[in-house]
Amino acid sequence: MSDLFSAAQPDPDSGEDTVSGGISRARSPLAVRMRPRSLEDVVGQEHLLGPGSPLRSLAAGSADVGPAGPTSAILWGPPGTGKTTLAHVISHGPGRKFVELSAITSGVKDVRRVMEEALTERDLYGRTTVLFLDEIHRFNKAQQDALLPGVENRWVVLIAATTENPSFSVVSPLLSRSLLLTLKPLTTQNIGDLLQRAVVQERGLASKVRLTDEALEHLVRLAAGDARRGLTALEAAAGVAYSAAPEATEPVEITLEHAEKALDVAALRYDKAGDQHYDVTSAFIKSLRGSDVDAALHYLARMLEAGEDPRFIARRLVISASEDVGMADPTALQTAVAAAQAVQLIGMPEGRIILAEAVVHLATAPKSNAAYMGINAAIADVRAGRGQGIPPGLRDAHYPGATQLGHGNGYVYSHDEPHGVARQQYAPDDLVGRNYYEPTLNGAERELQARIEKLRSIIRGQ
Repeated sequence: MSDLFSAAQPDPDSGEDTVSGGISRARSPLAVRMRPRSLEDVVGQEHLLGPGSPLRSLAAGSADVGPAGPTSAILWGPPGTGKTTLAHVISHGPGRKFVELSAITSGVKDVRRVMEEALTERDLYGRTTVLFLDEIHRFNKAQQDALLPGVENRWVVLIAATTENPSFSVVSPLLSRSLLLTLKPLTTQNIGDLLQRAVVQERGLASKVRLTDEALEHLVRLAAGDARRGLTALEAAAGVAYSAAPEATEPVEITLEHAEKALDVAALRYDKAGDQHYDVTSAFIKSLRGSDVDAALHYLARMLEAGEDPRFIARRLVISASEDVGMADPTALQTAVAAAQAVQLIGMPEGRIILAEAVVHLATAPKSNAAYMGINAAIADVRAGRGQGIPPGLRDAHYPGATQLGHGNGYVYSHDEPHGVARQQYAPDDLVGRNYYEPTLNGAERELQARIEKLRSIIRGQ
């Protein structure tokens, strides 16, 4: 078998470690070995790497990034888009010392220790400390506040990485003192180029394997814009290929079957506490509103597969039935409420069927937001001070003295009138003739519109 996955002589740039006696440990993961060493090696993120960009200035060690020195940066993006890579590239600038902390295992004491050492490095050796803090969203407010003196006084250049929206997860003082750089998911072309580079480069698989087009396409698709996932899948597929043909001559061919065995399911990226939660939910509701039943079912599947609480989804369906379907199909709300109750009773995984039925009903139903717009308009008038008082005939007259105040005088009992509708003033004086509900011509509201017009003409004597 090839020594592709066995121990080899250490190479300072290969990502291998050594132990006493010069014996090397097993080779580092492919994703580590293929980590870019300069910005020119970085795949994707072209919008952040143009000439004169802050990242290029930071990587070059320029002192003019900020008004008094290098500026700290927060790198926000999905996993595998290059946050850690960019931090390492920046740390290689001249006169730099690189320190890495993880928000999972580090605390305030570790941060303060780094700050003290950074002051020593600056004052005694003239070196700038680059502090890479991974998963900063896991730091609480007190831990993030401990970073502020070092960032504000430029004792360190903080490069913080997060997969969650910094607006939700990073304290405002730290956010305002740092550049916020948003990394985009890598394109299929980016991932394809990266995997092919990993196949041929010496620090990668050194041309000891060959990818078929079908295998490459499968690995790219499963990577879903995540370089680390793509490289990990490639390494696993290579292992499967070698196991299937231990005596084969190199290069060993990686087929679609090998790729499927290595990684048969793509892990879903979905953060129930961050912006992905809000983004997918927003797309789900807008697909229902837009009557795209297929897209709505897709987003429902994404939420369910990511472990979203089905009760949350059911509540959103109830809201959508009232806000977006409304009186165009009054049965939509009944379906949504029934689905919410049934999911509570049945649970998962069968609850997915109930939710899917409600989604199909709401997505394919005629739409009207007339009731929603009507209550909003009425609330706006109330908040503006309109609608003062209540007509005397409508006021409560059951208590002693109410009749002397004129309460109930002139009230016409609707059931005594033809069709059960009386000509009578119900609205306050300053809102007589004000229409809040304006039915559409969609679904059941088409017939309701004519009825509303007739009712208003009788009540208002028009």
